[in-house]
Amino acid sequence: MANLLIVGPPGAGKGTQAARLAAALRVPAVSTGDIFRQNIKEQTELGKRVTAILDAGEYVPDELTNELVDDRLAQPDAERGYLLDGYPRTAGQVEYLDGVNLRRGEQLDAVVRLIADTDEVVRRLSARALEQGRSDDTEEVIRHRLDVYERETAPLIAIFEERGLVVEVDGIGAVDEVTERILAGLAARGIEA
Repeated sequence: MANLLIVGPPGAGKGTQAARLAAALRVPAVSTGDIFRQNIKEQTELGKRVTAILDAGEYVPDELTNELVDDRLAQPDAERGYLLDGYPRTAGQVEYLDGVNLRRGEQLDAVVRLIADTDEVVRRLSARALEQGRSDDTEEVIRHRLDVYERETAPLIAIFEERGLVVEVDGIGAVDEVTERILAGLAARGIEA
């Protein structure tokens, strides 16, 4: 059982690594971005509300995101733990997640922080936008999202460092190599795949 977060700037490889880690640890990967995109694709009420926010490169308000995450972590497959990707992104979301974990009688075990060069991130996201036709990945929006990340999310890392939870990993390189680095970092903390 492990409760983990994976953090890093947009385009650092969080989604790819979250899926691999979740499979290795046998916990669900919970990506708020994927859940939002699914709602947008299905044109649900939530999807319609989120479309304009994501297209502007902004974050979805805490209340909506918190509800979504709380509901997801209450599902049976998350009883043995979880790996959150894209959440929390604000101090308010950290506080909310602490409350969710308290109700579960649990706590966070580790926060995997992927480190990635800004120019590499812009290159990756620009390529992904072309491949997937994603409206939220224009170069202007990418750079804005990186600014928003630095301003609002990066400071949360200090909270997790204070708690002794951060496992820093170089996110640049072959996918397998990055996965191995993460698993080695988690193993050093007693979290085995």
